[in-house]
Amino acid sequence: MLTENRRDVDRDIEETLGLVPEFMKRVPDYLIPSEWASFKSLELSDETAIPNKYKEMIGLAVSGATRCRYCAYFHTEAARLFGATEDEITETAMIAKNTMGWSTYLNTLQFDYEAFVAEFDQITAHVRSQMAGTPA
Repeated sequence: MLTENRRDVDRDIEETLGLVPEFMKRVPDYLIPSEWASFKSLELSDETAIPNKYKEMIGLAVSGATRCRYCAYFHTEAARLFGATEDEITETAMIAKNTMGWSTYLNTLQFDYEAFVAEFDQITAHVRSQMAGTPA
């Protein structure tokens, strides 16, 4: 358990990462215990519902959408660290591009949301029935 002491948190960060990165050093003392606990639990723990490789691929896709080069670098390297292949990293970028493109299209033309939901519910029911081998 992390204490509220900055030195203890910094020690844990250094033991975990090999150093205390500048972006962590600049987090205010009163926030560092909760920020580090959240970062460590979400980014580094393998005891979460989503495996680390996939969390990093999600982070990479979001980084591309937000155009954050810091996050894109972090999540690309972390995805590799957790076993992502170059093909998986490339596919992640393509999925993010595809999602952003469709989002722009749908939102620009202001499709009726309720109609979209109804159509997609019909689509998922059809696909589920195809997967189960039974007609919808």
